[in-house]
Amino acid sequence: MKGLVLAGGAGTRLRPLTYTGAKQLVPVANRPVLFYVVDNLVDAGITEIAMIISPETGAEVRSTVGDGARWGAKITYVLQDKPAGLAHAVLTAKAELAGEDFCMFLGDNLIGTKIKAAVETFARAPEFGASVMLKEVPNPSSFGVAEVDADGNVTRLVEKPREPKSNLALVGIYLFRPSIFDAIAAIRPSPRGELEITDAIAKLIELGHKVRFERVTSWWLDTGKKDDLLLANDTVLDDWAVSGVRGEVDGDSKLSGRVFVDEGASVVRSSIRGPVVIGKGARIVDSRVGPFTSLGDGVHVERSSVEHSVVMEGSRVEDIPRLEDSLIGRRVHVSPGAAHLGTLSLLVGDDCKVELGRKG
Repeated sequence: MKGLVLAGGAGTRLRPLTYTGAKQLVPVANRPVLFYVVDNLVDAGITEIAMIISPETGAEVRSTVGDGARWGAKITYVLQDKPAGLAHAVLTAKAELAGEDFCMFLGDNLIGTKIKAAVETFARAPEFGASVMLKEVPNPSSFGVAEVDADGNVTRLVEKPREPKSNLALVGIYLFRPSIFDAIAAIRPSPRGELEITDAIAKLIELGHKVRFERVTSWWLDTGKKDDLLLANDTVLDDWAVSGVRGEVDGDSKLSGRVFVDEGASVVRSSIRGPVVIGKGARIVDSRVGPFTSLGDGVHVERSSVEHSVVMEGSRVEDIPRLEDSLIGRRVHVSPGAAHLGTLSLLVGDDCKVELGRKG
């Protein structure tokens, strides 16, 4: 089986961060979201992976992910010249998939479980033309929704129904036989001008193919918005964070809980409360950090308090009494201005400088 990862799109919901970078590369616990997707595929034994990229961010995805060698995998890249829908992305990668079964995984989705069991079950069940992963959600009208029967078959799919008959949302992980290409060839663009994967799967059922499903009982997170990404950072740190000190922590500092300090980082006269991950070359001085905070490579935090936040590489936070619930881009400088405004909640893009008020 091969893998197909969708890593294109404009990332409009995470602007201004994604004006200058791919949404799938925004870090969660100091690793790009896309890396967790590849982890999951390789864990399932899928090591030949085609990755869909867009003209806007494709070069950055290529340079960050590479050829797959770090995972023991082979990753090739397929350019989708326009955002014409998930089924169009599948069609774009037809040559790379070479008539084999494949797993399609949206590159900005995180789930708290491995897909290996679902992949193995699908491989043993050739009578099914596809398998989808579903999660119960409280707001099904915001998702593609599946209606299912008692025998484990998907009977109907509806994209963002006004009156949903099911609360089972499509998670963004799909297993397909090559027959999906026949289904895509038989559908037309939706009213928004895209070839919808829900329409393709519905057509697959209409053509006589059975579609099974797997329930996701763990967490599932779409990292496309600021609050979602902060929640993803919290969840990944809570579930997967490990302790370790590869850098330097002086005797006047205190680390509690699960704290990871990477190579070249230094913690001076500071209190770090995990779960926290501190990147390479970061420097924390006279500060309080955590819990649920990720500081990227080269981040400097001085005389400040930072919690429940993601601060990306090369940024500086200085003299801020309390920074929380914030997503800070790369090379951002956050420091006081003229008048004190108290607690802050920020979404700041790359290469910015933010001056914040204090009492004069």
